[in-house]
Amino acid sequence: MTRPSTEEDGTAGERPSRTDGPRGRGATIGAVCQTLRQEFPDISISKIRYLEDQRLITPQRTSGGYRLYAQADIDRLRSILRMQRDEFLPLRVIRQELAAGRGQRDSPVDQPRREPDTPGAEPRPEPQQRTANVSVLSRGSFHHQADVLNEAGADEKLLKELVDFGLITGKSDSGGVVYDDAEREIILVAASLAKYGIGARHLRTFRSSADREAGLLQQLLGPSLQSRNPDRRKEAVDVLDDLAVTVSRLSHLLLVRDLRRFTE
Repeated sequence: MTRPSTEEDGTAGERPSRTDGPRGRGATIGAVCQTLRQEFPDISISKIRYLEDQRLITPQRTSGGYRLYAQADIDRLRSILRMQRDEFLPLRVIRQELAAGRGQRDSPVDQPRREPDTPGAEPRPEPQQRTANVSVLSRGSFHHQADVLNEAGADEKLLKELVDFGLITGKSDSGGVVYDDAEREIILVAASLAKYGIGARHLRTFRSSADREAGLLQQLLGPSLQSRNPDRRKEAVDVLDDLAVTVSRLSHLLLVRDLRRFTE
């Protein structure tokens, strides 16, 4: 994999982040990354390149080989990232969705439409949104313990139980204990489950399942993850991130399938 110059990334001072091309004004890959980062904090140039390698996006190339993204390319990329983040769709399914025209139908400001509430019925809750763009690629932001407890409406007893059962570890800094995005989400979910009488000890089942899934993916990608070639290693991490989303989707579907028998 050829490593692009910093000029293509949009980091060199002598080259503007946008330029004219046959398809109108086009943005460099660095400018696109910056544009999308507000909604997708963990987006990276290598992630965008990976999606291009998978033939999900096809930016224009200049005579010098630099990528130029039209607005349609950026909108398509935004749709891909949303399908990964919000619907846990694997790339194979995303490719089918795009082929069916979904990338053209979605707009940056699209929101799920809600049917009107039936008169006399309780208002329907707004669709739950992910509170963090959790990714294998980055730990994201760190959150102080007091802030997480306040957000979760929980106490330190819950945190201690989660630590004791190996669900979180936390990290000490000068201001006390902090948690990365993934552990923050675990605490929020555990606090929600606790309201239904599901304690930290019950969550060991999920931890054991996650350990087995992680072990399987490590076996598949271990050689590439340990490669001395930085490009091969980076590509393996990107694949690992995509597989994490796909495996999560599968786990959810299997759970739904099994739970249906209780409603029949």
